[in-house]
Amino acid sequence: MYKIMTRNAIAAIGLNQFPSAQYEVGESVSSPDAIMLRSHVLTEADLSASVQAIGRAGAGVNNIPVAACTERGIPVFNAPGANANAVKELVLAGLLLGSRGILEGIQYVDTLQAETDHKALSKTLEKEKKRFAGSEIQGKTLGVVGLGAIGSMVANAALKLGMEVVGYDPALSVEAAWRLPSEVKRMENLNSLYARADFITLHLPVFDSTRGMVNKDAVAAMKKGVKLLNFAREEIVDLPSVIAGLESGKIGRYITDFPAPGLIGRKDVILMPHIGASTEEAEENCAVMVARQLRDFLENGNIVNSVNFPALTLERSGKCRLAIANRNVPKMLGKILSILADQNINVTDMLNKSRDDVAYNLIDMESMPSDAALNEIRQTEGVISVRVIC
Repeated sequence: MYKIMTRNAIAAIGLNQFPSAQYEVGESVSSPDAIMLRSHVLTEADLSASVQAIGRAGAGVNNIPVAACTERGIPVFNAPGANANAVKELVLAGLLLGSRGILEGIQYVDTLQAETDHKALSKTLEKEKKRFAGSEIQGKTLGVVGLGAIGSMVANAALKLGMEVVGYDPALSVEAAWRLPSEVKRMENLNSLYARADFITLHLPVFDSTRGMVNKDAVAAMKKGVKLLNFAREEIVDLPSVIAGLESGKIGRYITDFPAPGLIGRKDVILMPHIGASTEEAEENCAVMVARQLRDFLENGNIVNSVNFPALTLERSGKCRLAIANRNVPKMLGKILSILADQNINVTDMLNKSRDDVAYNLIDMESMPSDAALNEIRQTEGVISVRVIC
């Protein structure tokens, strides 16, 4: 029986993906084969010897010690795109809130509770409504930085709302390119996008190359009065540079899902309490996706949507399967196959892929290797982990 330790409240529809006859699931399970979590901060100390995989029911994995997991041969799974629609809808709300005095108007109306005369109220509103006038987003230019699952959906929705859309993504995948509407004009560099966009929305993960990328030079390249939206990651924005841009009027408004000291209380900032993926549908989608990925890994060794291991899926053949992680160095696969050959074990199918410093192998065999052969593979220099799946 497999054991799944949960952290945070995971949507029941996701947990139901684990058949009760094969899986024990809960917060208090001991010696788990896998850990499934949302925002819970995992430490290296939480990686007991039994842990073979970690599933994050969401996109970001900043709360997981990914490097330590890689060293242990533990793939970390996430759910890219599962919450994309929820974030897209909130970004669209941010566009509208940033372009008109919607929030200010609502807050003003709430101050009129003492007014009991309907005609007097209507007269007051007619007089004051000009204070909350804004502009329409139709015909304006939206710059989308990052054209993955969320960015491409935002771009498509903005086009349908009558906006011009320009995009930038130096690492645009073939799959993402197929999702992208042809009307989106791809920019060759960020400064070109900054110079054209009336609104800029960020949809990037946090890497060394993206951390603090919206800095003073980026702000200087933007159009005066630009509306900047960040529903991706707090660390992408250099906060002092954004505040300086707001003070100078270079940034007309900053709309974000990441409140921070220095932003709270400003009239030119709209803050939301990190609710981008906080919909029932998004939580369920993420939970189901990650649960299925964990099952496929535990039962078959297949890897889909891992942030630290190569994607690798192999249909089962033979009677037994080895799932082996090793350092990405020459001759490793040859050494492993040589050990199996010395045991007269026939390989029926196999697949090998690498990602950065780690390689991963699935090897299907006609018979179960002996304990001696498995120990020899485990002791081979460069081998990180060995699993037998029968």
